[in-house]
Amino acid sequence: MKTKTAITRKMTVSAARTWKAIEGIGGLDVWFPSITSCTIEGSGIGAIRRMDSVRGGKIVDRIIDIQQAEMRLVYQRIESPFAVTSYRGTVEVFESFDGLGVLAWTIDFESTPENAPIVNGQLEAGIGAGVEGMKADLAAR
Repeated sequence: MKTKTAITRKMTVSAARTWKAIEGIGGLDVWFPSITSCTIEGSGIGAIRRMDSVRGGKIVDRIIDIQQAEMRLVYQRIESPFAVTSYRGTVEVFESFDGLGVLAWTIDFESTPENAPIVNGQLEAGIGAGVEGMKADLAAR
């Protein structure tokens, strides 16, 4: 079953500053309460992001697209503790009328019909907490 979930938050810093944090690819262990470590191998398109979760699961992403002008980063999850057969994330930053960043994090995933609502709930909670963590971290700097 193909499912799409999206988390959108207005940040308290500029769109440019928000994008700079996203394009750096790392930092998820700072922002996401569920991530204990985040290491990056390589840079730009093709880079690998390896993470460990608090529950002991391994997460591995491959960066498949970075569009500077559109402030968009796309990654493919190649190892996941989630019950999915495919997982693609898109993180975009938009500029609001007041110059602040608006972060949109969209996940397209495929799983069984039984698992789709469970995975969707996990992603909404986890990504929501991570985006709030990023918002707090950027505001504090």
